[in-house]
Amino acid sequence: MIDDTLLEAEEKMDKAIEVAKEDFATIRTGRASAAMFTKIFVDYYGSPTPLQQLASFSTPEARTILISPFDKSSMVGIEKALRDSDLGVNPTDDGNVIRVVLPSLTEERRKDFVKLARTKAEDARIAVRNIRRRAKDELDRIAKDGEAGEDAVARAEKELEGLTKKRVEVIDVVLAAKESELLEV
Repeated sequence: MIDDTLLEAEEKMDKAIEVAKEDFATIRTGRASAAMFTKIFVDYYGSPTPLQQLASFSTPEARTILISPFDKSSMVGIEKALRDSDLGVNPTDDGNVIRVVLPSLTEERRKDFVKLARTKAEDARIAVRNIRRRAKDELDRIAKDGEAGEDAVARAEKELEGLTKKRVEVIDVVLAAKESELLEV
């Protein structure tokens, strides 16, 4: 029972870290990458569809990305979704592909993105701590019901604290990498 609780907490913490990494990937840096477009949805025949499902991406240059729609009739919708997104880009359409040139980031915009990254990291830390709290409540319930001895529960709580500390450190490392990427000129 204790092992199940710890395993479940560990899996949920790992998922929280993966979500944080995905969120960091959507924050734009000076370089173009397809990951920036993962959270953009296009109105495709009346239903919101992820841009990743409607087109392929290529990066011929560091700050340029070419979006090749599979269905040419979706180009107008893709262009509109890109303009309305928070990426701050102005896509151009040549009839076959949509070209997105990323403008250089100003110092102010870089600092805004760093703040956004820190907010997303704090959200991930909070998620990990909430998972720890739920697991600790479950361990306390196990001890109260007499399903396991107090020593076993105390050991499990110590292990849970170690898991939490490691996951928070991973989030901090990922945040530091994203900050350095954002601040490099």
